[in-house]
Amino acid sequence: MTGRLIVLSNRIPTGGPPSGGLVVAIHELLAARGGLWIGSADEFVEVPSETLRPIEGGEGYDKAVFDLTEAEHEEFYLGYANSVLWPLCHHRTDLLALDRQYADSYAGVNARVARMLAQIVEPEDTIWVHDYHFLPIALELRKLGVTARVGLFLHIPFPNLHDIEALPERDQFYFWLAAYDLVGLQTQADVARCLESYRTQPSGELMLNGRVKFDGDAFQVRSFPIGIDGKAFKALAEKPLTHDPAHIRADARLILGVDRLDYSKGIPNRVRGFGTWLEKRKPDSPRATLLQITPPSRETVPAYQAIAHEVESLVGRLNGQYSELDWTPIRLIERAVPRETLAPLYRQADIALVTPLADGMNLVAKEFVAAQDPEDPGVLILSQSAGAAEQMTEALIVNPHDAEEVADAIERAFMMPLDERRARHEALLQVVQDTDIFDWGASFLDCLNRVERRDGMPG
Repeated sequence: MTGRLIVLSNRIPTGGPPSGGLVVAIHELLAARGGLWIGSADEFVEVPSETLRPIEGGEGYDKAVFDLTEAEHEEFYLGYANSVLWPLCHHRTDLLALDRQYADSYAGVNARVARMLAQIVEPEDTIWVHDYHFLPIALELRKLGVTARVGLFLHIPFPNLHDIEALPERDQFYFWLAAYDLVGLQTQADVARCLESYRTQPSGELMLNGRVKFDGDAFQVRSFPIGIDGKAFKALAEKPLTHDPAHIRADARLILGVDRLDYSKGIPNRVRGFGTWLEKRKPDSPRATLLQITPPSRETVPAYQAIAHEVESLVGRLNGQYSELDWTPIRLIERAVPRETLAPLYRQADIALVTPLADGMNLVAKEFVAAQDPEDPGVLILSQSAGAAEQMTEALIVNPHDAEEVADAIERAFMMPLDERRARHEALLQVVQDTDIFDWGASFLDCLNRVERRDGMPG
């Protein structure tokens, strides 16, 4: 790669060392290769600038931000990105907040960011766009004459054809993606949905070399399953503790759920599944506590307020029904827990309940596996609707909508012999190692830089 690497994401790390697997991976890629990381500013402005604003950089690369007004935050970010595209990609078209102002703001912000990028990008540069906030950015750049390679990685599921049909901008959607050189998706199932959607378009064509041709543009679609820094997370989980963070009784078992509050995570369904296990619990079944850690998210969006009330109501009802003087079956924590505390909790847990209704990948599943003691590992119960289920086939795979199936999986996990737990964990750990976050980033960029440039110059 001879030019500069430019990364565009909605947020960038500010005010201290980067944390979190994805952020650390991008940080290290940029530190090694040099380049620029662009994201939105932390504070709103009255009149947004038409140029990028440099901020304190990383180690070996630069950072810059673009401005948003408070109205744009409401309409571009909370509105179109998170109340239209997010539910669309998570197969919840019933929750689409279709407001023309949202779509106009989304288009306007993307056009403005593209103009700012066009001012600084060189033909040999590589632009790596992250996620659904910037789907139109490549098309806007092409309109401005930018020929540099532009790749998109979509961290969330790709919508199916029927979902896309619910989008008022459905015709534009296909042009948005076709303007990229490479579209990276989490799973092979996502790739299949993307190819199927283009196959149905009159100007869409699936080419023999695996590329997609649409209205004269050809682009590549590939699966790049994202992972974690397994070694670092394992080391964090193994750090000795001065106290028991969960205070679980010696004769009790710990089931752990860790999710941002979102309707896609299936938290009410999970609680119902655990409630069904409590109802069916046999006399010789262990006492178990479900510790559900659920930091709030997008609290001003009505759909998120509704899911919070539903979870709180379910937890209260089940605790009232099944609690004993010395045992509370469900503990709900509605705030973030530091990774330094969370990692040992993963290691302590007998079961991880990872049961989203739709999820691009779900890194909690991989963090749980990385944290386990291989001599006495816990059991991963994983939704068939998580992207991770495509790789992590040795988990107990469940239908997250079926409370009986989730309850049966909990009982099976508790009764599972040690030899079976070890064998399943060994296979799952191999998946974690094979999808290392740093290899993921390098693989995407290597693929993007092998693509022929839009001006016809060879890659």
